[in-house]
Amino acid sequence: MHKEIILTQEGREKLEAELLFLETDRRAEVGERIRTAREFGDISENSEYDDAKNEQAWLESRIAEISQILANATIVDVPKRSNKVSVGSVVTVQTADGTERVFTIVGAAEVDVAAGRISNESPVGGALLGAKKGDTVLVEGPTGKQSEYTVIKISR
Repeated sequence: MHKEIILTQEGREKLEAELLFLETDRRAEVGERIRTAREFGDISENSEYDDAKNEQAWLESRIAEISQILANATIVDVPKRSNKVSVGSVVTVQTADGTERVFTIVGAAEVDVAAGRISNESPVGGALLGAKKGDTVLVEGPTGKQSEYTVIKISR
């Protein structure tokens, strides 16, 4: 049984663009690297060839992974107006020490923590789902430490 994959429309478009790039430009580049490396002679001791073949294997597995995600994903419509946090929401929260943080709640396939895009399945993302402006949620992290977040703004 597969776990449901949730994507926003934006996430779907990004994955489709990445897939197109990998299947066309990137595949051609790696193929050319393999052809060039073969010309160096004996492939049994050819690190260029080995590197190119390893890259080809990674590339093909990423293409398969993206294809699988796109084939099985549920695309969520981000409500234009809602007073509750849902997948696709941009949520501004205030921590117990007064620091403001902004998170975009996305499906697991779209996570980019550095950009503030957190999964609806993460402790913080899961706790924020369904919350309204003014609500305070308590989140227990993997180490058992508890953090408190107060929702101060929800946008799309």
